[in-house]
Amino acid sequence: MISFVLGVEDLADTRFALSPLHETLFSLRVLQDPGLSALHLPWRRSVLSRIGTLDTGLLMSLVAQRRTLPDFLTPNPTSFAPAFEEELSVVRQASCARVRHDLLLAHAPDPLPEALRDAVATDDAPVARLRDAICDLLGQYWEVAIEPMWPQMRLVLEADMTYRARRLALGGARLLFADMHPNLRWHSGELYIHKMISRHRVAASGRGLLLLPSVFAHKPAPPVSPDEPPSLVYPSRAVATLWSSEMPTVDTTALVALLGSSRARLLGLLEEPLPTVELARRLRVTPSAVSQHLRVLHATGLVTRTRDGRHVLYRRSTLGDRLTTTATGARKRGS
Repeated sequence: MISFVLGVEDLADTRFALSPLHETLFSLRVLQDPGLSALHLPWRRSVLSRIGTLDTGLLMSLVAQRRTLPDFLTPNPTSFAPAFEEELSVVRQASCARVRHDLLLAHAPDPLPEALRDAVATDDAPVARLRDAICDLLGQYWEVAIEPMWPQMRLVLEADMTYRARRLALGGARLLFADMHPNLRWHSGELYIHKMISRHRVAASGRGLLLLPSVFAHKPAPPVSPDEPPSLVYPSRAVATLWSSEMPTVDTTALVALLGSSRARLLGLLEEPLPTVELARRLRVTPSAVSQHLRVLHATGLVTRTRDGRHVLYRRSTLGDRLTTTATGARKRGS
């Protein structure tokens, strides 16, 4: 078990960020072990057919047998949503001592794979070459495997952060972590991460806590080293909407009769705050078509809207909740 001790100032400095580099590294786990998540099998099949020219031996060696990742490859983002190249430039500047230490720590107690053996060289030159080769390879892998889908991934991750931020505003840290993952527990100022291989306790000591939603993480993942600042990669909500080829369905006949199937589906999605572009992506229609329906639903009081940075977020109103619940209940009673 790993735990983070968070004081009042640390809770005040709890923040969210997006990291394309983290997603790139965590996706390697799914390539290595498809059993981690059946949801990602369509993505995995697609990517495996396109990475044949890459050095997959070196790529797969970055994930240890325990599925841990070297900390130097996943630096904490210094801004809300850095570009992949910006994050990779930080990795390129990692010292040889740091590269050596983190690779050994991530793979311990197992020996390093053959592809990483240069990391244990006493001379820094082979370690530097290995670091640069890893960075070049990750850049190529990003372009093939993640970048084409990154805009859609980002929308899913931003929607999750909006949901989490609302939970934090309504009920503090206890509500924020309550449904993030079964392995997480908040108690008396300490966040416990259960079912971890390592066992250590980290005092945030004014450094705050960085939260990173992830499409590919299957469970909460803190840094490997206890010396790293407190951060937590956690599984995002609504990941299934990325690869599913099925349209959202609504079988509440009364609701469809009242609103029409498009607006009924839209109202069904708005249990959580979502922007127009994400709704359009999930419904596979244009944002302008969604906007027309949202104007009607807002004018009739069935949805509310609020601005969050560059997005306007829509959510079912209390009236919309009651209408959806009533329609669903009527359908169940009639079945």
